[in-house]
Formats: sequence, structure tokens, C-alpha cells
Amino acid sequence: MRNETSPNASPHLTRYAWLAIYTALATISLKIGAYWLVDSVSLLSDAMESTVNLVAAIVALFALKLAAKPADSAYTFGRSKAEYFSAALEGAMIFGAAALIIFMAIARMLNPSSLENFGLGLLISTISSVINLLIGLYLVQAGKKHSSPALQADGHHLLTDVITTTGVLLGIGLIWLTGWHILDPIIAILVALNIIYIGIGLIRNSLAGLLDATLPEAENRVIIDILHQFRKPHISFHGLQTRTAGQIRYINLDVQVPGSWTVQQGHDLAIEIEDAILAKLSPADIQIHIEPIEDPISYADIPQGYIPIDDADALSPSSPA
Repeated sequence: MRNETSPNASPHLTRYAWLAIYTALATISLKIGAYWLVDSVSLLSDAMESTVNLVAAIVALFALKLAAKPADSAYTFGRSKAEYFSAALEGAMIFGAAALIIFMAIARMLNPSSLENFGLGLLISTISSVINLLIGLYLVQAGKKHSSPALQADGHHLLTDVITTTGVLLGIGLIWLTGWHILDPIIAILVALNIIYIGIGLIRNSLAGLLDATLPEAENRVIIDILHQFRKPHISFHGLQTRTAGQIRYINLDVQVPGSWTVQQGHDLAIEIEDAILAKLSPADIQIHIEPIEDPISYADIPQGYIPIDDADALSPSSPA
């Protein structure tokens, strides 16, 4: 069946990855400057999180370029799942960064030191946080629009960085007011724990994509609603299966029509259904299997894992819709 999965039909997404790289470079520079001014291990931990963002953005750039390559004889379904490896690698890198932060924080606890240049350091970190907030929101929006897990992961990374920086700034401000310098390594450890939590989420989402998890419930509902519009006494549906691979949605479906229909009639109906789905969910690869509604065998080939369309989807062969 026809589909809209060609890279030419989707915007070139590498420009977003380059934006994430430039943003990470800018914020790393600012945060390292703040660390040198204040000599705060919590500010250093914040800068290390941005370093993870930089490496992740570079990995995402290569993943997006790989995913954009057209299908060939070696990869007949394309390479769209490359984006999931990018998000999984980001999660793994986060654990390494968190471990290093905790190590440095413990070292600071054992060898405490006073902080200085609070005002200028806080100002520089605030500027970096505003940059991350604006670019992070933009990347998440772009990732959702283009169904790109790599871009969404980069965007959420930056937004989480904002939360981390905000917590660090509040902690540094509290140290400034109270003189409790022991709070600095404690804040760094809290930052590390937050980073670990983010990494677990990224890896979980990546594994779901690699294991062919179904489309989000809202998108499955869109497909079912469209099928209801085509349902008639002599037209029925079952065996709906969906999955996603990077930017591409894959949809499999059995359509039951009168056995007396010509091949052209069945083909025309399939095209109408495809067009209706693609108008709502694109890009997508839609495979429709036409079956005679009167034949009991048509009800015996429903796959073990499928999405019920409605009660009629569970009808027995002896009582066709």
C-alpha cells in the first residue's frame, strides 16, 4: 500500500541537532565560568550535566542523519530506529556523569572550602538557564511535531537542566545568606540523583521504541475513530496493530468486504482509508489486508496481539458483522 515515509516528505531535522550542540557549548562555557568564579562543586555538577547534553546532541546529530537515509536492500524498512539508540546512549552517559558528580561531592565534603563571587556566578548561571529554557521548549515542540524521539530527548534534557540549575542557584543563594558551605556538596549529590532519574526515563522510553511498543493511546484512538466512519453492515475491521520507529508510524489492519467485490473496489476502499489516516497521522506506513467478510477464515487469522476496534472486533466466525 502507499505510505508517506520517504525522508523527502519529512523536514531535515539535523538543523535542530546543531542548535542543541551550539546551545550546549554556550551553556557549558557559562557554567564553567560560574564555577571558576564561585568554586562551587554544585555549579561544577551543573556544568557536567550540560557536557552530557553536548555529547548527547552530537550523538543525536549522527542518529538523525542515519535515520534520514532511504530504505535499501539491506535495510528495507529504513533506519528510523537509530534515534532510539541515541536516546538510550544519552541515558547511559547520564549515569556516568552522576557517578562523577557524587565522587567530587564526597571529596568536597572531606575537604571543605569557602565559596566566593556569589553575585556574578549566580548571574552567569541564570543566563545559561534562560538559554536552556528557550531552546529546550523549542526542541521538544519540534520533536513532537516531527515525531522525533532524539529531538524530544534533547529538549527534555535541556528543560531538566533548567530545573537542575534553578535548584543549584537556590542552594548557592542559601549558602550565601547562611554561610553553610556544607550545603554545596549536598546540593551536588541531589543534582546527581536527579540526573540518574532522568537517565532511567530516557532508557525506558528507548527500550519501548526498540521493542515495538504500540502508538500512544490518543493516536490509536484517532485510527479507530476513522475506521468507525467507514464501518457499514458489509464493511468491517479487525487485527489492528500499530508501532512506531523513530519518525515513522507503522499501522497494520484487516478490512473485511463482500467477497463479490472486485479487486478494484477493495483497492479503492483501502486507498480511502489510508488517505483518511494519513491526513491525521503522518508520516505513516499503512498495510491493509482485504478479506471476504463471509469467509470464516477471515476471523481466524487475527494476530495474538492486536488493538480491539470495538465489540464487533471480537465476533466469532459464525456471526460476522
